[in-house]
Amino acid sequence: MIGTIVNVIAIIIGSLIGILFNKFIPKRVKEIIFQALGLSTILIGMQLALKTENVLLVIFSLIIGGIIGELIHIEKKLKKFGISLKKKLKSKDSKFVEGFVTTSLLFCVGAMAIVGSIEDGINNNPSILLTKSLLDGFASIAFASALGFGVMFSAIPILIYQGGLTLLAVYIKQYLTPSAITEMSAVGGLLIIGIGLSLLNIKKIKIGNLLPSVLVAAILAIIFM
Repeated sequence: MIGTIVNVIAIIIGSLIGILFNKFIPKRVKEIIFQALGLSTILIGMQLALKTENVLLVIFSLIIGGIIGELIHIEKKLKKFGISLKKKLKSKDSKFVEGFVTTSLLFCVGAMAIVGSIEDGINNNPSILLTKSLLDGFASIAFASALGFGVMFSAIPILIYQGGLTLLAVYIKQYLTPSAITEMSAVGGLLIIGIGLSLLNIKKIKIGNLLPSVLVAAILAIIFM
């Protein structure tokens, strides 16, 4: 769990730095930072998605996972949690919920989150998550400067998601084939592209409701590959 704990700390520190610098950054500069982050996010997602070895598996994973997520209202619950946090903190930040939801999803669905958590659980090797911590820390600075205080609280879903994956990996390590991990990362890459499109205001996609697709991809890969 050491990798996830360091990741959480990095997000909190990065967010605090971004919030402090927020006062000194003009609105037009924030907008261009946001656009740069959106384009970069799409590039990262494309690199991951193109590594798939079975396009049909990815398609079915997204469809099945999307249906599951829609039925249990994952994104709605995530937003509800963000609203609840905002009320408890008595925050007046209009972008609090957007910052919380956007960065929670972005930091959760990447290949480094998936593979790093599994590696930490199976081999007790947190090196991938430590690298991810550095990247997320810098990303948090940029996001917090544009989206505010809510970004810092994305550390909570990260702790639950990555910590849960690490613990789960300990019990299912004999089933996690390289193909399963590759397809999980590919599906995660497509979700990252979806986040990029949302950041650029091109299309709002319910990424939260598509999160089960990552687990579905692993199951289908184990069965059929």
